[in-house]
Parts: sequence; C-alpha cells; structure tokens
Amino acid sequence: MKENVTNILGVKISTLTYSDTLELIFKWLSEKGVFKTIVTPNPEFLVRAQKDMEFKRILNSADLAIPDGSKLIWASKGKVLERVSGTDLMISLCGVCVKSGFTVGLIGGGEEIAEKTAECLLKKFPKLKIGIATANCDWPRNDTVRVDVLFVALGMVKQERWIYNNREKLKDSGVRLAMGVGGAFDYISGAVPRAPKFMRDAGLEWLFRLLVQPWRLKRQLALLEFVTMVMRGRKEE
Repeated sequence: MKENVTNILGVKISTLTYSDTLELIFKWLSEKGVFKTIVTPNPEFLVRAQKDMEFKRILNSADLAIPDGSKLIWASKGKVLERVSGTDLMISLCGVCVKSGFTVGLIGGGEEIAEKTAECLLKKFPKLKIGIATANCDWPRNDTVRVDVLFVALGMVKQERWIYNNREKLKDSGVRLAMGVGGAFDYISGAVPRAPKFMRDAGLEWLFRLLVQPWRLKRQLALLEFVTMVMRGRKEE
C-alpha cells in the first residue's frame, strides 16, 4: 500500500475511512488472480513491533494496515481520520461476500470457537458461504476447500506470521484476501462480551476488556508504553 498511509513508530498505517476501506477491498475482490493481506495494528501491535523487527517487517509488507485503535488517531496527529475496527470490518466483509457470492474461511480461535463463529455468522447472513471453520492451522493440501476470503484468529504476531509464511500456498489455493482478526471470533461467537458501542466510540474498549478480562492488565500496559514512545518520538523531531 503506497498511498493513503501514514507512519506511526515505523509502521505504515492506512488513513482511509471505514467506508473507503470497504470500497478498496471490494475493488480488490473484484479482480482476478490477486492475493491481498490485511493487518489490524493497535497500540499493542506497534509496541511489539519496536521489539520484534520481523513482526514490523511483516506488518509493513501487508497490503492494508487498518488503524484498529483510537489512540492511532492521536498518534498520527489527525492523519488517521477514524478507527477501523477489525471485528466490524470482518462482519462487513461477510456481508460483501454474500452479495458477491464469495466464500469465507475461518481458521483459529479456541476449541470449537471457529465453528460457533460460523453458526453466528450464518444467523446474521443466512446465504453466507463458509468453506472451512476450524481451529486447525494446517491449510488443506487438496482442492476440496474453496475459500475467497480467509479470516485468521491466532492472536497478534502468530496470525500475521502464519498468513505471511503461507501466502504462496493460500494464493495457489485461490484465496483472494487473508486477514488476521485477533479476538474477533470470540466476540462474534459470544464467547467474550464486547464493549458497548458508546465505549468503543469513546475509545474506552480497552477499559471494558480489562474489566471483563483482568488478566489483560499486563497487555494493557502497552498502551502507556505506546504513548511514551510516541511522545518521545515527537520530542526528537
């Protein structure tokens, strides 16, 4: 992605709005023989990328890096206009696939979470075609599985590395788009409650996650580390 991006802590982040992001992805899916990847950076991603150069390289190799965190708007000095939630984008893309006749695939999540996610998506989109839904990360070595859009929920770093390492295999299998979606399966399946919309809009989803999952405290400290890194970078400009 060479335009409509800004640089935050050395990682290229899309400045497209939510609607423009969907429009771009729809354009990609309309093209034959393409294979695109999407990553969903938030402050935790960017902090990790400062300590893991391979992860940073993988993030920057993606065709689209959506700003999945309200703090990225602040960090970009307003170049990022709005947060593009990975979970919301996944749901919207399922709607696009229904209208266009594309098949989706779900890989990752906890035990039976992918299958439960598929059930919930089918309730919302009865005509959605789902080619695979499994926690098994071994991509099928046959032609029985047909997937156009693949959602991978293996958690930060692992899912991006899996997509990157399997990109040629996925492309040869006919996959047009692969996206790491983190905890999206948990939210969609109902395994983990999602923050109310007003909290998401206010940039307080992190607080809701912490209340629901106190064990995330150590991970949430990355937000403070992120702010410190950005402020330090501004002083050095």
